[in-house]
Amino acid sequence: MLTWRGHLLAYLLTALVMVYLSYRLPGWLPGDFVTAMYADSHVVLGAEQEAALRERLQVDGGFGSYLLALARLDWGTSHAFRVPVSDLILNALPWTLLLMGGAHLLATMLGFVAGVEAAWRRGGRIERTSVGGMTVLQGVPEIGTGVLLLMVFAYHLGWLPAGGGATLYVDHGFAERALDVLRHLALPLATLLLAWFPGNFLLARASMVLVLGQSFLDTARAKGLPPIRVRYAHAARNVLLPMATRFGLRFAFMVTGALVVETIFSYPGLGTLLFNAIGARDLPLIQGIVLFSSLAVLGINLVLESVYARLDPRVRVYGRAL
Repeated sequence: MLTWRGHLLAYLLTALVMVYLSYRLPGWLPGDFVTAMYADSHVVLGAEQEAALRERLQVDGGFGSYLLALARLDWGTSHAFRVPVSDLILNALPWTLLLMGGAHLLATMLGFVAGVEAAWRRGGRIERTSVGGMTVLQGVPEIGTGVLLLMVFAYHLGWLPAGGGATLYVDHGFAERALDVLRHLALPLATLLLAWFPGNFLLARASMVLVLGQSFLDTARAKGLPPIRVRYAHAARNVLLPMATRFGLRFAFMVTGALVVETIFSYPGLGTLLFNAIGARDLPLIQGIVLFSSLAVLGINLVLESVYARLDPRVRVYGRAL
């Protein structure tokens, strides 16, 4: 069993490996920014112009220089946007947090309640139908759901915007702007909700079924407690640990999880930013997003360990029981 010092050292070493991979892996992409910038244009660069442009953009001083820059909180400058990478990430992050956070919270809460209720009524037609339907829905990819919602509600019915995070170049008050943001959020949020709700439902139901025959529930009923309290205060407590784990792991991969959906709806989050950076071969921006995502995964894993320790006293962390 690791001591708290050994545990902390393991996390620090993992973080250093992630920093190195974020520096090295994007450089393996074929092509470079100069090639991507002029690939679809009619501008033809001479050999000297191309070499000069590459030399001006070549600021890589090696991994050591990269570490020193990070220590100064300097994440580099985007080749495509000519602004600091950290500014681009901070501008896109609230949009992704709004989309991913909203989808995760709704999918988790709805899946928890629906799964608990289905397990409590196990053996009935409603449970069998819901389990079968959720199993089928879980196999539908996000891209299929997103394109279908886009075609129906944006292009065919015209009820909701087809893309973006807000209407541009329109002066709104606070209430009007909030409503506008929610209208743009509706379709990508619904896509992620339909993709994540079935898994949460099935997990909550399966976890709930495992405890329904336990003796402590018979004791709770014998005390005369109302059924809803027995169901949620006693039985459903055992669902919280796996649900918290799923929530944390899903949320840790917020960039890759939102990449497809954000791209479909041109939503201005980190997923779209990464997609555009890869297309432009903007290495500093790719490195910054990959590093941010990697450290987010590491940090959320650390938080999950604390949640485990709080929800289950039997879990031992740092060599002692919490």
